[in-house]
Amino acid sequence: MRKFSLVEFSVNHPKLIVLLTIIITLAFATQFTKIRTDTNPKNMLPETSDVRVWNDEVEKTFSLYEDMIVVGIENDKGILNKDTLGKVHRITDEVLKIKGVAARDVNSFPTITNVTAEAGTLKVAPLMAQVPENDAEIAALQKMLFENPLFINRIISKDGKTTAIYVPLEKGANGKEIADEIRKILKKETGDEKYYVAGDPVARDTFGAEMFKLMAVFAPIAGMVMLIVRYLMFRDLFLSITLMMDAMVSIVWSMGLLIGLGYPIHIMSSMAPVFLMAIATDSMHIFNEFYFRYREKRDKKSAIIETMRAVSRPVRNTALATAVGFGVLLFMNIIPVKVFGGLVAFGTIVLRILSFSFIPAMFTFVKEKQIEKIAHAEDIKVSGTSKLLQKLAGIGTYSPKTTVIAGLVLFAIAIVGLTQLKVNNNLVEWFKKGSEVRSADTVINRSLGGTSLGYVVATAQEDDFIKTPEAMRYIEGLQQHLEKLSVVGKTTSVVDYVKRINRVLHDDDPAYDAVPDTKESIGQYLFLFSMSAKPSDLDNVVDYPFRRANIWLQLKTWDAQAMRDVIKAMDEYKMDHPVAMELKPSGIAYFNLVWNDEVLWDMLMGFILALIAVFAILAFDFRSLKWAVVGYTPLLFTILLIYGVVGFIGKDFDMPISVLSCLSLGMAVDFAIHFVSRLRQRMTETKGSESLSDALLWTAARPGKGIIRNAVLFAASFAVMIFAPLTPYITVGSFIVSMMMLSAVMTIIYLPALIVLLKGWLFKGGLR
Repeated sequence: MRKFSLVEFSVNHPKLIVLLTIIITLAFATQFTKIRTDTNPKNMLPETSDVRVWNDEVEKTFSLYEDMIVVGIENDKGILNKDTLGKVHRITDEVLKIKGVAARDVNSFPTITNVTAEAGTLKVAPLMAQVPENDAEIAALQKMLFENPLFINRIISKDGKTTAIYVPLEKGANGKEIADEIRKILKKETGDEKYYVAGDPVARDTFGAEMFKLMAVFAPIAGMVMLIVRYLMFRDLFLSITLMMDAMVSIVWSMGLLIGLGYPIHIMSSMAPVFLMAIATDSMHIFNEFYFRYREKRDKKSAIIETMRAVSRPVRNTALATAVGFGVLLFMNIIPVKVFGGLVAFGTIVLRILSFSFIPAMFTFVKEKQIEKIAHAEDIKVSGTSKLLQKLAGIGTYSPKTTVIAGLVLFAIAIVGLTQLKVNNNLVEWFKKGSEVRSADTVINRSLGGTSLGYVVATAQEDDFIKTPEAMRYIEGLQQHLEKLSVVGKTTSVVDYVKRINRVLHDDDPAYDAVPDTKESIGQYLFLFSMSAKPSDLDNVVDYPFRRANIWLQLKTWDAQAMRDVIKAMDEYKMDHPVAMELKPSGIAYFNLVWNDEVLWDMLMGFILALIAVFAILAFDFRSLKWAVVGYTPLLFTILLIYGVVGFIGKDFDMPISVLSCLSLGMAVDFAIHFVSRLRQRMTETKGSESLSDALLWTAARPGKGIIRNAVLFAASFAVMIFAPLTPYITVGSFIVSMMMLSAVMTIIYLPALIVLLKGWLFKGGLR
């Protein structure tokens, strides 16, 4: 019984194959109406993860909000004037009305609690209930501001030129939408003031919104560039569109499946269409070989079948290597990482099914006169591209030792670069310099305490311990220790309130700006404060059994490393000052550090596993460990060289870079599989009548043409991303262009050098 051939069935029933492809694609497309997005990094980790459980507990214990927007108001002439203060008051009033804003806990001049005393009685009231009307009132406000450490670097800068409005958001509120509403309010104001809107929810939700817009813009642009470049290569519009359809179908099937299964589109999974368009370019090898085969067969149907026989094995195994590269992510811990890996792996499999069905079927619709015209230009004896590739391959073929040594020197340099890689994530730096989000963050971080919020929670072993002078001084010392760090702009705790109350109740004598000597005094001060202050003032910094205290940290950068420095300093302080209290970090800055480490190290672990799996695939494909080692070399060199450069230029190893590691693995090994498979195929066909050098030059000129076309097509399509306003897209564009061109050059030049140098080992005795 004859074995079923999908290619032959597709060639014999092309209309049926195309119809089935359209029907299945439409079925998957119906799921797009259910699309949901999720740009919150918090959801990168499962709800049961330790950091999420702990952060939720801290937020509940201290009545904290998950998200905070910071509105900066700057006046180079100083903000303490009637006009600017009036604007601060108006803006605050309008912000309080925005839906999604936790109005009761907004802090600015008109709403923040000020602690003073009158006739020995504690007075707790808003700092600026009314706008000062004259110089005397402004001077009084200035005195209250600069004599109260709670305000300096929090709502007023040391130079008096910047103030801030802290806007906490209700759970589930969209940071970008609220930021846009705030910007509308700010645009109504005129004058010398400059306004800035920053904070994690602004950066996060703005990035999410921009990301999906860019996907809608750059995916079609990349597709159009791919279509144009493909047309310029073959002058065949119909088959150029076929290649695009191949990519589009896989994207619709993959995204439709994801949405249909009920998964939201995360930051990572939103990149899947870009990756699938990149992987789809591997079909270029089929197009490249088809025109060569047609020149030899002069029969369209036979040329299609012979083409697929020639390239089926490398096409199938490059797909397997790519699918495995992403598929190993299914075994990682982070759900969006799993989803992303499974999504791209599924899309890769779809692409290969289409390569053996839809593409052969579409070839049957092309007029033979058009094929004849294109095939004539594909003769390697007259093709300028083929001649150039033979010259490049000749460098490695005829000067193997020099080529290999040059590669080893580059390899050593790359290793040095790898040692300088820094694992870090900073969402704000995903925006270009000069962008509104990044500029706002920079200004506020420079002038005030900082937009990145973290906490250190001190937990005692018994109730009421926080009220003791010992506990208070311990916390005070910790704050002073942490504020020595350049990344820490401001710390606030219950100790600051106690010291402030102690001072104002002693006629504002600076000598009493200290922790009282008795637990009873501390307890009395806290009781008096709680009777008049906003509930959140005390709730945010201490629990009511007085077993836990919360130290607020304002950090001047969103770098994950900043919170790592805080934790290190916290641990050092704990070792040097043994007290029966546990210290533990929390807050969005701490969460960003944890998910940064877990996601990036998850991706790194997946990458290492994929490297092992791909080597196994090479060994299986080539039926030889020796050839697997040789085929693996361009992959390793490409990856090491690119990541070495990343280390040298000081680019952080962040999430976009870590995601690209899987793509680099799949695509870098692609060319080696095609080159080695077709070389060995050629040597089998010629049965030793052709020298190794001639076989290498033939491989570079013919299959190598497909490799170069694939690289150029791939690079040209994604080079457009270099012009995106978000740096991850610039990273993706630059990375892909570099990776494709470098891996192609490594395959054409370096691989022949290795094969010639190791021919005695590879061929058991050598070849002429």
